[in-house]
Amino acid sequence: MKSKTNVIELFQEAKANLTYVKVCAPMVRYSKVQFRTLVKNFGVDLCFTPMILADSFCQNAKARSNEFVTTTYDTPLVVQFAAKSVDEFLDASKLVYPYVDGVDLNCGCPQRWAMKDGYGCALLSKPELVHNLLRTVRNNFPSNFTVSVKVRILQEVKKTIVMCQQLEKCGIDFMTVHGRTPVQKSGEVIDVDTLKEICDKATIPIIANGGIKTMQDADSLHDVLQCSGIMSASGILNNPALFNGYNKTPLSCIKQWMDLKDKSGDKLTFQCYHHHLVFMLEKILTKKQKQEFNYLSTFESVDNFLYKHIINDCNTMSAKIPVIDDFVICQFDKQITDKHSRKCRGCSKSICYCTCVYYDYDNNNGSYFTSYVKDADELDYMDSSIFEESS
Repeated sequence: MKSKTNVIELFQEAKANLTYVKVCAPMVRYSKVQFRTLVKNFGVDLCFTPMILADSFCQNAKARSNEFVTTTYDTPLVVQFAAKSVDEFLDASKLVYPYVDGVDLNCGCPQRWAMKDGYGCALLSKPELVHNLLRTVRNNFPSNFTVSVKVRILQEVKKTIVMCQQLEKCGIDFMTVHGRTPVQKSGEVIDVDTLKEICDKATIPIIANGGIKTMQDADSLHDVLQCSGIMSASGILNNPALFNGYNKTPLSCIKQWMDLKDKSGDKLTFQCYHHHLVFMLEKILTKKQKQEFNYLSTFESVDNFLYKHIINDCNTMSAKIPVIDDFVICQFDKQITDKHSRKCRGCSKSICYCTCVYYDYDNNNGSYFTSYVKDADELDYMDSSIFEESS
């Protein structure tokens, strides 16, 4: 049986202890079960999956196998869906219900494809639809299964407050608010004043998101906002031990990532394994070592490199062993999947699982360390071009 957690109790316990829930954001490509397991060993209380298109998840078995893998101990876990149909959001939520602790609706994605297809921020111009989406799902599940939403602030403070108050009335259990507008870039300062006003007026837990690179950032923002949770995206990608107070990835974390790979078998791709290490090692490797690491192409070559240059003294490693090998074989409701399989998206839409590889890593040129992450805090959205060559 899959272990379950009451997410609302996490917020209640944190409040009683005068602290906050530490949250790992829904990051494209990276919020897989192996990374979720890793960060929970280093201070994270709550994890999200990457954003999943509800319609594709309902319609296609490949979408389900690509986007959702879990283990017995992968909890607390919230699945984030992009949805614009009540039927699809509800049915996608029913499919994952046995295996997760809540579902989240993305109403904050500013990417052009999402806006064009009516997802993310586009939903905020349709308050009645958002209400129906959230209220319907909330009414179809028990109270210990959370329904939440993630948004960005708007240009006008008053409209932002009204928006958040309207979302509360949908019956949601908590809300995540990114402190930048849809048009702002990740390097811009978050609007702490607006976040503060939202937290002061909210009657439900608020998770604040944006600009969290260190534990000090998280503590300082909580001190000002008195919010219920703090979420990190790019910061925790670069340093999975961020919420344990480390300023850069500790060697014990790197060793645990290697152990997780060994325990995952074919459920972790080389590209995912390598890319995570690229981020983790950014502050550790020399320029020359980065150039060498860049072009490694096998699990064995990566591990040999790490043992040669990084993991020199295994006695310094944490004794904590990650639990990852108890993968859950998900049995999705066939009546639901059959109903939706008759209306496949096809290849003309933004994301296709029919004839295309979801993420094309096969054609990478190994230039990860000569790249930078575009709009790093947008990792919690479905950006198809995260890596851009630096000038």
